[in-house]
Amino acid sequence: MDLHFGDSKPTDDERAAVDALLGPPQSAWEGADRTDADLRWARGGREARDRRDLLLPGLHAINDRVGWISEGALDYLCRRLTVPPAEAYGVATFYAMFSVRPRASTVLHVCTDLACTAAGARELCEGVVSGLGPGVHVERSPCLGLCERAPAALAIRAGDPVRTAVSAPATVREAVLAATAPDSAPEESPAVAAVPQAGDAGLLLLGRVGVVDPSSLDDYRAHGGYSALRRAFALGPSGVIREVTDSGLVGRGGAAFPTGRKWQATASQPDHPHYLVCNADESEPGTFKDRVLMEGDPYALVESMTIAAYAVGAHRGYLYLRGEYPRAIHRMQHAVDQARARGLLGDDILGQGYAFDIEIRRGAGAYICGEETALFNSIEGYRGEPRSKPPFPVEKGLFGKPTAENNVETLVNVLPILTMGAAAYAAIGTGRSTGPKLFCVSGSVERPGVYELPFGATLGELLARAGVRGRLRAVLLGGAAGGFVRPDEIDIPLTFEGTREAGTTLGSGVVMAFDDTVPLPRLLLRIAEFFRDESCGQCVPCRVGTVRQEEALQRIVERTGAAAADDIALLREVGRAMRDASICGLGQTAWNAVESAIDRLGAYE
Repeated sequence: MDLHFGDSKPTDDERAAVDALLGPPQSAWEGADRTDADLRWARGGREARDRRDLLLPGLHAINDRVGWISEGALDYLCRRLTVPPAEAYGVATFYAMFSVRPRASTVLHVCTDLACTAAGARELCEGVVSGLGPGVHVERSPCLGLCERAPAALAIRAGDPVRTAVSAPATVREAVLAATAPDSAPEESPAVAAVPQAGDAGLLLLGRVGVVDPSSLDDYRAHGGYSALRRAFALGPSGVIREVTDSGLVGRGGAAFPTGRKWQATASQPDHPHYLVCNADESEPGTFKDRVLMEGDPYALVESMTIAAYAVGAHRGYLYLRGEYPRAIHRMQHAVDQARARGLLGDDILGQGYAFDIEIRRGAGAYICGEETALFNSIEGYRGEPRSKPPFPVEKGLFGKPTAENNVETLVNVLPILTMGAAAYAAIGTGRSTGPKLFCVSGSVERPGVYELPFGATLGELLARAGVRGRLRAVLLGGAAGGFVRPDEIDIPLTFEGTREAGTTLGSGVVMAFDDTVPLPRLLLRIAEFFRDESCGQCVPCRVGTVRQEEALQRIVERTGAAAADDIALLREVGRAMRDASICGLGQTAWNAVESAIDRLGAYE
C-alpha cells in the first residue's frame, strides 16, 4: 500500500521544516510510520483541510530551510494539509521568492526597479555576477522597498535559521559580502535614517520614529502608546466608527475610500466571524513608508489594528507583510509577542472583556497581492489572483466572511484621530483630504526618505524639502501605476482631488524625481517589464496587454518621432483595452505612466 503522491520523498531537512510548522504527523496518511490502525481508517482529514491557509507558511518553511521547494517536499506538505499537489504547485510557482527548481542556498536579490535603475542597478548587477561564485544565485528583483537608499540588494541564505542581510546603498563589494557572509555584513541603517524630518515637533505619524526604542513596549507606552485604545474602549465600537467617519479619513493605499464607511459596513454585517486584515504588502515601486513605520514604531500598528478590530467586531486579525522586509517582519513579530505577553492582545485586553489576536503572514514576492481580494486568496492558501466584485470584502472577504482591510498608514492615522479628536484631525489638510499624508521621495534628490506633510502642500514644497539634484526632467507621482508630471507643473496641490484635477494621481504617495541624465524611454520600458512580470494572468486584457505594451516599447526604445508613430498608436489602443476591461487595478493602471510620459513629456518626440 503506497501512501505517497509520487516517487519523490522529502529529505530530513524538508520534513523537519514542515513538521516544525505543523507539528509531527499523527498518522501514515499524513506521513508518519504506518500502523495497523491506518489500514482501517483515515484520521485527521477534516482538521487538515481546515488548515489549507497554512500552505503559504509551509512553502516559506521549506524555502527558508533548503532554498528551494522540491517535488518531495511539496508532496509531503500537500499530504499534511490534504491539498492537491497540482494546486500547491500552482501556488508555489506564483511567487517570485520561491523556486521549484534546484538553486544555490544563498539568493542575492538585486533591485532593478525605477529608483535603483536610475542609481546604477545595471552596473551593480553586472559587477555582482562577475564577483560571485556558483554558490550564490543572483536574482534581478522588482522593487525591494529601499528606494531611499538605492541601489539596493537583499541576501537570503537558507538554513536553520534562515539568515538575511540588506545592502543599501549597495556597492559591488558590500553586496558580495552580504551574499557570502550575511552575519558579517554591515548593520542596516536604522529606520530613522529614512525620516529627514525626524525630531520635528508636530509630526503625528512619524513622531515616535527615532525617539522610541522599537523593541520596547514600555518605551512606547511612555510616549503615549495605548492611550488611543483606552479612549476607544471608552467610546465603544460605534463611537470609534463615528470618530473615524467624522475625521474624514480615507484609505492611504491609493483608492481613497472612506475608512469609516468601510468599518461601518463591516460591523453591520450579520454574518460572523468578522476579520481585520492589514495590508503591509507595499510593492508599488517607490513605496517604502509602511516599512519605515513598522521598523520604527511597530507597537503603533499593533495598537491601531486592535482599535480597528474592536470597531468592526473582529476577534482575529492578519498582518500580511512583504517577504522582502526581513527587519519589519522581525520587529512586528516581536511587538505582537510582547503585546500578547502583557495582556494587550489575547482573551481579555486591558481587562475590557474584548478578545483579539494578530497573526503575521509573510508574502513571497507578488505585487498583485496588494489588491485586497488577491491578498485574501493568498492567506487562504490559493494563488493570489483577484476576485470579481461584488460581493465586496465587507460582505464576503477573508474565508468568505465580512472583512475590513486597510494598509499600515491608514490604520496608524486612527491613533491621532482618537487622541486629538475627529474635529482637530479634520482641521488638518483640506476639506476633502484631511489629516497628514506620508510621501515616499526618492530618485534625483539630496534628502530622500519618508516625509509627513498635511494634505494641500504642493509638490514643489515637498521637492524643496528634499532638495532636487541636477536639472529636473520629470516627477513620477503614484509609482509605476501613477503618472509623470513636468517640472513646470510642480505647483500641483498634493491632495486626492488636486492631483485628479491635474490629470494625474496621488496614489500611495510615491514622489520620484528624475533629472535629465535618466534615460526616460528605458525607464518606461522597465515599468512595462514590471507589469508584464507582475500580471497574475487571470484576465486576457491584462495578461496579453502587458506583453504587447512591453513589446511595443521595446521596439521604440531607440526610436523617436515618425518612426515610433505606429507603435504609439498601438500602445494607446492596448492601454484603453487594459483600462476598460481588466479585472483589477493592475491592468487598469498599467498604461498610466506610459501614457503620461507620451502626452505630458513627449517621451518619444
